[in-house]
Amino acid sequence: MAKSARERLGVLLGGSKAAEFSARLDAPADGVGLEVAGVGPVRLPLRAPQVKKLIAVARPALFGRREDTLSDSSVRDTWQILPDQVTLGGPAWPTLLDGALEYFRGELGLPASTRLRAQLHALLVYGKGQFFLPHQDSEKDDAMVGTLVLSLPSAHTGGELVIGHAGQSRTYRASKTELSLVAFYADCPHEVTPVRSGYRVTLTFNLLAERGAPEQESGPLDDMAHCLEQHFDAPARPRYGGQALDPPRRLVYLLDHEYTQRGLGWHRLKGADAERAALLRAAAAQAGCETVLALAEVKETWDATPAGYDPWDDYGYDEEDEEGGGEEAAAVEGAGADEDYELGELIDDEITLGWWTGPDGIGGEEISLYVWDYESCASTPSTDLKPYDSQYEGYMGNYGNTLDRWYRRAAVVVWPRDRAFAARGEAGSRWALDELWARITKGDRDGARTAADSLAPFWKGSGVQPGQLGSALRVAEGLQVPGTAAMLLEPFRIDALTPEHADDLAAVAKRYGVPWLGQVTEGWFGDARNRFEEHRYDWTERLPQLCAALCSARSPAVAQLLLTGAWTRVDGELRLWTVTGPAEIRRARLERLSLPLLRILEVADTRLRGRIMAALRSCPDTVLECLLPMLRHAAREQVEGEPRAAELAAVAQECGDRLGALARRAPRAAGDWSVAWTGCGCDLCGTLGTFLDSRSRRTLEWPLAKDGRRHVHSRIDAAELPVDHGTRRQGRPYRLVLTKTEELFSRERATRRQAGADLAWLASTWNLSGEVGVDARP
Repeated sequence: MAKSARERLGVLLGGSKAAEFSARLDAPADGVGLEVAGVGPVRLPLRAPQVKKLIAVARPALFGRREDTLSDSSVRDTWQILPDQVTLGGPAWPTLLDGALEYFRGELGLPASTRLRAQLHALLVYGKGQFFLPHQDSEKDDAMVGTLVLSLPSAHTGGELVIGHAGQSRTYRASKTELSLVAFYADCPHEVTPVRSGYRVTLTFNLLAERGAPEQESGPLDDMAHCLEQHFDAPARPRYGGQALDPPRRLVYLLDHEYTQRGLGWHRLKGADAERAALLRAAAAQAGCETVLALAEVKETWDATPAGYDPWDDYGYDEEDEEGGGEEAAAVEGAGADEDYELGELIDDEITLGWWTGPDGIGGEEISLYVWDYESCASTPSTDLKPYDSQYEGYMGNYGNTLDRWYRRAAVVVWPRDRAFAARGEAGSRWALDELWARITKGDRDGARTAADSLAPFWKGSGVQPGQLGSALRVAEGLQVPGTAAMLLEPFRIDALTPEHADDLAAVAKRYGVPWLGQVTEGWFGDARNRFEEHRYDWTERLPQLCAALCSARSPAVAQLLLTGAWTRVDGELRLWTVTGPAEIRRARLERLSLPLLRILEVADTRLRGRIMAALRSCPDTVLECLLPMLRHAAREQVEGEPRAAELAAVAQECGDRLGALARRAPRAAGDWSVAWTGCGCDLCGTLGTFLDSRSRRTLEWPLAKDGRRHVHSRIDAAELPVDHGTRRQGRPYRLVLTKTEELFSRERATRRQAGADLAWLASTWNLSGEVGVDARP
């Protein structure tokens, strides 16, 4: 398998490694089929009813002692099904078995010319209390060198396979969800411990060693080159199972030391890194591959427990709590040093490349590339190195206690030369765009198109940087293929656009048409999911200069396209936030729209300006929370002596009309408790609306079930209604008690006062026409 090639390469680069006497490999059960005579197809993972059917067709297992075959449940207590009753197959089985045998050949240290073959021996079922005492397998064939145990996934405890050799011992526990394969030499004593619960079901095989085709003697370099060829030719297999993928595009070999961007180079590598990188680079050249150096960020998440950890803390138990005097117990107090934790199993790891050099090790560029588990290997595990940061997360329910560790490592990245363009392009490499442009300028437009098309599967999700937009625009225009050009521009966002891009933007619009560009920029603007991004509209500060540059490039239609796109997004935000609460959030969102709206109005033509004014007039009075900050921005930017812009004067007049109406509104009558509000249209909101609409009614006691109370509470809070709401927990159902508050009157007085103050500022700053001298006294 590809995984085996990666692991063997790491071993070769790390130096000699003593052969193991046993080894384990886990694999997904998908695509593996098992049938047993008298039972039929056996589904995985195993369940107790199906295991009982297996036992019904089994017999007590025998064992050998010297020349005798015996049956003694005090030595071996298990059920056995003979191989002629078992059929093992399925679409994934042949590939899985071949890859596993090649993996075990390497792990057990057998010669490269040896071919292992697995001969099914028996299906074994261990129930509660069953076991097999320490023993040694007899060699049932002259070619037999070992035993392969395939544990089928099932929920059970106990039943561990314990293997010993030369004073060492290995313990293997089967998986509940995956196939577990363990291989070991036939001369190794081993035992199966008693099963405590559930069932342990295994298939045992005799491992036969056969001489393969004779191979020429090869040195480490040839072996490494062979590993690379295998890695890039075999389908990729994800760590957690699933269907096989296309062969990997790259191999990332992690070095041991940290380096800076400036210090990363083939001739500046440290210690063992220098020798290993040189060997891998030479093997890559022999295998027809290209290499670069990279900087990697490695994150590992471990199951971990702190020193002195008490699992009962996870349940918040404290003696003081029983007496009522303690506070809620924390799971684990603050994290200490990384060394203060005991590591359990590795839960997950991530590798990200953020920088790499050119193949010659000179220069470099920022990239963003996630490395999949089937693309990486190392001679030194990260756990043998010191992390630069770690963070402990206490008990998290299903997640347990976890420790995150971060490492900075250098890496050698390898890819076949014939896949180099896609391998580098997937990282959002500036080199890919430069190479495409070079081919275009040399007249190789067809080659550029073919290379660009190879980026399509991943280009949108690659690490393309905003600063590469200019290059992408030039290449898109030069390709002269609308679909491929649109694909190259797809990863960018509108905030990457600057006035310096005006000429290139005009060129692609001329090449493919403004409607085509409109479809591209539609994606640049994003959709409603981007609504909460803090700096979504910062780019509009450049909008007037960008539009002027586009007009100078004789592309006013493109300027209009961008203006219309910007206004469409701002309009959508205005329509949303002017009717959305609570007030603190609404005001912040609307004020954030004030500068973008100002820049759009500054360069809008008469037609667009008319659309904007019509939309603003259709908004409720909360739109003032955007328009007044916009007018204040404009007043601060006003150059003394210059006339007021007509479009801003129109907005100021609209604000003045609204503020005047608010300030002139008659005070609420003392006994008028009506509250204007529109609900969601449901029956509950209808009842609430009737209560709110009443001028005389201040309280409502409303028998209502829990879900109904929750809905009414949420509606009152969302609209910030001047109504106290609580639950009287008497009777069934409980009563929801609503009370209109004096805030109904104080809010209106505050609104009139603020409207008067804002109107006075408008009148003095913007020379409003009409009535502005309003008495805003309460």
